[in-house]
Amino acid sequence: MFVGRSLCADHLIRFGMALFLPSKENPTRRVDMEKTDVLVIGGSASGIVASTTGKCHYPDKDILLIRKEKKALVPCGIPYIFGSLESSDKDVVGDNVLTDAGVRFVVDEVMSVDLDKKVCKTKEGRDISFEKLIFATGSRPVIPKWLKGAELENVFTIPKDKEYLDNMLAKLDGLKNIVVIGGGFIGVELSDELNKKDKDVTIVEILPHILGRAFDEEIAIEAENVLGSRGVNIKTGKGVKELSGDKKVEAVILQNGERLDADAVILSMGYTPNTAIAAEAGLDLNSLGFIRVDEYMRTRNPGVFAVGDCAEKRDFITRRVSGAMLASIACTEAKIAGMNLYKLSTLKTFNGTIAIFSTVIGDTGLGSAGLNEANAKREGFDVLTGTFTGVDKHPGTLPGTHKQIVKLIAARESGVVLGGEVIAGPSAGELTNIIGLIIQAKMTINNILTSQIGTHPLLTGPPTAYSIIKAAEELMRCRDGKL
Repeated sequence: MFVGRSLCADHLIRFGMALFLPSKENPTRRVDMEKTDVLVIGGSASGIVASTTGKCHYPDKDILLIRKEKKALVPCGIPYIFGSLESSDKDVVGDNVLTDAGVRFVVDEVMSVDLDKKVCKTKEGRDISFEKLIFATGSRPVIPKWLKGAELENVFTIPKDKEYLDNMLAKLDGLKNIVVIGGGFIGVELSDELNKKDKDVTIVEILPHILGRAFDEEIAIEAENVLGSRGVNIKTGKGVKELSGDKKVEAVILQNGERLDADAVILSMGYTPNTAIAAEAGLDLNSLGFIRVDEYMRTRNPGVFAVGDCAEKRDFITRRVSGAMLASIACTEAKIAGMNLYKLSTLKTFNGTIAIFSTVIGDTGLGSAGLNEANAKREGFDVLTGTFTGVDKHPGTLPGTHKQIVKLIAARESGVVLGGEVIAGPSAGELTNIIGLIIQAKMTINNILTSQIGTHPLLTGPPTAYSIIKAAEELMRCRDGKL
């Protein structure tokens, strides 16, 4: 019988070894009490980066990550499971990413958190005490309550859940007519991947154009043309009324009465933050359901952080609450939380979300960063735009050369760049990242015009016509009244 707790017992408790403490009710009752310095709830991108960054900056601290999924997926790779990758096994993040960094992890599900006692309880019966806590609980797919028929068989969503996606992939294998509801990035990528597998794919989007929240009309139309040319049917400006069928889905009924036959329907209608446990623990949520955080990613409880899809975001330019959810944003927030766990640094803060999107359809890459022209005007900015069309290699006669279009949006008065959009080949992603850095640094048109670049015939556009600089020249000409 234990009279007191020895140092050895403390050590066993800290690293998850069970102690058998007798009681009158159950003399063989097993009490699991783990101790950790930092507990991270959630094992996707933000949880991984928060825990490994924290271990890097505070190597003497014990960090424990808990996730309910047996395997963690690369979030942005999920659409490609249904085509290019052919299996979710090729989209798995190895557990060695955590263990090699010295981070412990367990597969379990957190059921509740007591912030006063600094203890969480899990589905498997663990009690885990902590000094610091990071919520990285992510998001879950939206299934609108008004959508009749969403419960029918062969109606799917796109969660970050390997078992669900494996089952979905197996069921889709024998089905031909697929309707994807939602023309955002995931819906577009998924449609293109299913099209590669000889499915008859129709994408339905209520906005006038696919990718309409990220791109201005002329860029979105280019994306539609590319996707349509590859065989995907596109129906824009049309809302969905209901899904019909007897047990299994058979059709999608649009608001105008049009019927689309469907063997399967995939709902790609956005995501909602997974914040139920945080709310039950007493943390504040904002109007969109995200956990409120400051620029260090701290909640109102300074020892508790939130990062990724579950955490509050404000737009870098407008300062409005943002609903943007991207793995790239999540990883930035996670790094900031990990660096500030035990020692705050005013140089390591999150000063607002710059939504930086990129995707690829066939061999055409598309990207956007910051505000597009329509959104900038809607916010009240007096803007200039400059667009340049060039090529991604020089000379343009080199094999594999792709057209490159860059559009920049800047504030007329200051010349500060507010956003940009790109259509290109493989260079689209990094050109978009460059524009994101330009926005974050609050660079002006003149800063771009005087910037130094490196070029190579096989890797970039020519130094005489580098697309971002030439787009800035168009901005300058517009500002000077020469256009």
